[in-house]
Amino acid sequence: MVLEKINQVGDIKQIPPEEYDTLAEEIRHFLVEKISRSGGHLASNLGVVELTMALHLCFDFPKDKVVWDVGHQSYTHKLLTGRKSGFDELRKYGGMSGFPKRKESDCDCFDTGHSSTSISAGIGLVAARDLQDGDEHVISVIGDGALTGGMAYEALNNASRLKRNFIIILNDNNMSIAENVGGMSEYLNGLRTNEAYTNFKTGVEQSLSRIPGGSHLANQLKKTKSGIKQLFIPGMLFENMGITYLGPVDGHDIGKLQDILNKAKKVKGAVLVHVLTRKGNGYVPAERHPARFHGAEPFDIETGLPLNKKKKANYQDVFSTCMVKLGQRNEKVVAITAAMPDGTGLKRFKNIYPDRFFDVGIAEGHAVTFAAGLAAGGMRPIFAVYSSFLQRAYDQVLHDVCIQNLPVVFAIDRAGLVGSDGETHQGIFDLSYLSSIPNMHIMAPKNKWELSDMLKYAVEFDGPIALRYPRGEAYDGLKEYRRPVEYGKSEVIYEEEDIALLAVGNMVKIAEQVRKNLKEIGYSCTLVNARFVKPIDTEVLDMLSADHKLLVTMEENVRSGGYGEKVMDYVVEQELPVKLLNISLPDEYVEHGNVALLYEEVGIDAQTVTKRIIEKYITCRKEQK
Repeated sequence: MVLEKINQVGDIKQIPPEEYDTLAEEIRHFLVEKISRSGGHLASNLGVVELTMALHLCFDFPKDKVVWDVGHQSYTHKLLTGRKSGFDELRKYGGMSGFPKRKESDCDCFDTGHSSTSISAGIGLVAARDLQDGDEHVISVIGDGALTGGMAYEALNNASRLKRNFIIILNDNNMSIAENVGGMSEYLNGLRTNEAYTNFKTGVEQSLSRIPGGSHLANQLKKTKSGIKQLFIPGMLFENMGITYLGPVDGHDIGKLQDILNKAKKVKGAVLVHVLTRKGNGYVPAERHPARFHGAEPFDIETGLPLNKKKKANYQDVFSTCMVKLGQRNEKVVAITAAMPDGTGLKRFKNIYPDRFFDVGIAEGHAVTFAAGLAAGGMRPIFAVYSSFLQRAYDQVLHDVCIQNLPVVFAIDRAGLVGSDGETHQGIFDLSYLSSIPNMHIMAPKNKWELSDMLKYAVEFDGPIALRYPRGEAYDGLKEYRRPVEYGKSEVIYEEEDIALLAVGNMVKIAEQVRKNLKEIGYSCTLVNARFVKPIDTEVLDMLSADHKLLVTMEENVRSGGYGEKVMDYVVEQELPVKLLNISLPDEYVEHGNVALLYEEVGIDAQTVTKRIIEKYITCRKEQK
């Protein structure tokens, strides 16, 4: 086994070249085997095995720095830097992250998790190097999908002014999570398929090198913008921006990759190396279904099929069904996604109403302003987006949607704790950052039926409105409680006295179990489905304070700026005669791990909440005496 010889960074340089292909095959086998058990990002990692090997052969880590855009393709990098044993606990609580982490290894120079950040971070590392007279190489690896994000272009524009070496590797596999869209995708397709250019360039260079003075002429052709690239690829984007372009090169040929990377090291200024790879390469199911193996659940290696068959509909399924119905009933309903048609549940809407479906690529800020334009033009846009990705468009929500009070619906998926992807993907800030914006309205459904009802309500609402719901299986309890959605009104499910639980969205399920626990030991308990986080239902707070000693707010959001703080502000301002207990997430980042385990760790599971309520209630009774 060649892989057994890799135990720390730099070991790959002791492997003879004739064993590189064997090592690549063993790495793929290792990744498939481990991820089939733990789940994780498979297709993207299989596509960059040779590229990662070439990087480690050509550069000296950790002295040299590599920034992985998004970072979900860094598994081979982790293998080659001595973290082989960590794969047994990959993405588990307390185990190795599925993304680069500076605290894990000196070879991880920058934490990533969201798209289109690598070039900006790389330029920062280059500037820091140059200010300190360093000589290390800095490499940013970015996928073609990430080039649909505007931040990448801002960075490219800045990179063109660099005077010393900075290497940008464009990992071009013609896919992000879903099929790439837009002008950059079409442009790169032209580069990939233009064999005439590649063959002609090679032929001209070889012919010129055989004649006296020909080498000088060939070099001049390379340097001038009117050179041979312009003959076959008009408006060569990167070169016209002042960035040297090398490639395209076969991303699964280690020898060619080494050659081109060694050339890139000698370039003064920014250089872009265009590498063609195949997502899922070496594992047939992932090659055929790269989107399915983007973030894979545990699967059977032989068939590629998930081990845990889904039994119940998840929230994305419910959203998908409701969107199709809304599209049928209202021709003004349009759907927007930022490269997540499958993940958000919009694929069916896309297939049925293709003219009213818009995938803008990995560009959340553009998606929001685009939605604002649609709304200003008389349409009813619904932007389906993950909670942690909507963060990237805060200014557009505030400036382009809410100031104008435009009727844009934000369907916020993956709200709350999402588990194994960790800090960069936990959707635990949306209630805070959205509720700070005037004109924004926020709802959270308690179960799958309420998601449907709220989405229908939102489409008819005259102003910006968001509904947030969690990842995974849709809760189908409390189905007998389905009162019409009314603006700013909560839903009282069980009405008693002494203790009142006011739960937001997915926490209603936890609150129901907490109430059961309290009832079993003799406590009287009211359960309220908050429904609206902005505006809060002040009438129900007035009512509850009259015959309850303790109000307990429950939310899967950080404490700062959340629902509980809003309730507390009102209770204090109105001097209501009631005590408060805020059940929320701590104001900190929550690492990766199983969601049920994370609930316990942060103290929002039913057992911990029950214990805290009893302690608080006993204290309240003592104070009253």
